[in-house]
Amino acid sequence: MKRAIGLLELKNITRGILAADAMLKAANVEIVMSQPLCPGKYVVMVAGDVGAVQSSVRSGKAAAKDENIVDEFVLPNMHDSVFAALSGCSEVKAIHALGVIETYSVASAIIAADVAAKAAAVELLDVRLARGMGGKAVVTLTGDVGAVNSAVRAGGQAIEAGGFLIDTLVLASPHKDLHSALF
Repeated sequence: MKRAIGLLELKNITRGILAADAMLKAANVEIVMSQPLCPGKYVVMVAGDVGAVQSSVRSGKAAAKDENIVDEFVLPNMHDSVFAALSGCSEVKAIHALGVIETYSVASAIIAADVAAKAAAVELLDVRLARGMGGKAVVTLTGDVGAVNSAVRAGGQAIEAGGFLIDTLVLASPHKDLHSALF
């Protein structure tokens, strides 16, 4: 059985807590994240088998009501490096080319990170989720310039249609001091 990740991003904290409760009651899932984010949004992430996660997200969405949902996803097989980047545990030894994907939602940033990591041989550096950024999220990654270009393009295209993509950036050779300023 595959492990899946499901996420609901909500406009307000009370509906977020309600959704989290409904998600946990609906299926055999583990809560990965359940917390408020800027600017007063709430995010709930669960993990488990694909069917359980799908059921959990459906139940959370129904409890919270569609008008309170900012974004959502169910990823049946998330790339392992996304977990480390989400928790700030990626070991950054050196930045080669630097890629950045900026989004309007937490869910879209995680999707973009997953797609980027699967698209090319890159290292995810960080997936910053809306804290102190007005609800935006940012994915940073590194690798050789060709791989970074491919990964950023794929990650951006994956979320562009939903209107959550703000901008992308690839620096082929970032200044050495930028590394310590970012991480």
